[in-house]
Amino acid sequence: MDRIKLTEDLSFSKIVHGLWRLSEWNMSKEQILRFIEECLELGITTFDHADIYGNYTCEELFGEALALKPSLRGQMEIVTKCGIKLLSDKYPEHEVKYYDTSKDHINKSVENSLRKLQTDYIDVLLIHRPDVYMNPEEVAETFIQLKDEGKVRNFGVSNFTPSQFNMLSSYLPFPLVTNQVEISVGHIDTFLDGTIEQCLEKRVAPMAWSPLAGGNIFNGIDEKSTRILKALKEVAQEIGVTELDQLMFAWLLNHPARIIPIAGSGKIERIKSAAHAVNITLTRQQWFKIWIASLGKEVA
Repeated sequence: MDRIKLTEDLSFSKIVHGLWRLSEWNMSKEQILRFIEECLELGITTFDHADIYGNYTCEELFGEALALKPSLRGQMEIVTKCGIKLLSDKYPEHEVKYYDTSKDHINKSVENSLRKLQTDYIDVLLIHRPDVYMNPEEVAETFIQLKDEGKVRNFGVSNFTPSQFNMLSSYLPFPLVTNQVEISVGHIDTFLDGTIEQCLEKRVAPMAWSPLAGGNIFNGIDEKSTRILKALKEVAQEIGVTELDQLMFAWLLNHPARIIPIAGSGKIERIKSAAHAVNITLTRQQWFKIWIASLGKEVA
């Protein structure tokens, strides 16, 4: 599988495997390890986490599996996120769900992630959500310290608007390497609000969460989904693709912004299907047929 270069010394696989629901897959650590190995065999080397996933458990499950074969760490890139405090039985002091991008919280989150993942470093740390109470100077100071200590090699954000991205970037001596946002055939807001244009301007490859639109497209639950499903089926027939999820991944992969979809399934067959999407080429007309279906009108 070809790779996406983010910096001089960092690249991601074109498909990222997401661990958001790892705790729901009921896998033993041996089964998780085999799943990781199968992803690596497909060329999927980048794994996406967050401290809060699985009520703060998914990083640990992954780390326990990785500890069975530590040599795999050098073959992968680990992304994780921090900045959200959940209502959780693990943290009874949290009276409300809120955001925390303080130096203390970021440092504690990184230490916890390193311990749970059983690794010495994180390849990319993301601020999970824009924090209206963020002190960007403090965040920058923390990022610089973590980088100097070798605990985190690169930094990015998730769900940031272009202005929020620019604001935090202005305090940093190094670039943010990605913005992880929702992008799919059913959610095209990031193409319309300046996010994708900013990524192109700054040569930043965006990561796409929920690239299959939560599966809603396949159900045709409303007029928009029905339109998109019809367009997907037409294009799939034209190019000889039988799996519509492959086409949905390919629609993102074909865009020049170097969008990196996150495949979050616990079924290796679905991950294999996503991996095959990197070989699908759409014509500009086919890409726009799906775009118009999502937009709900012809282009001007």
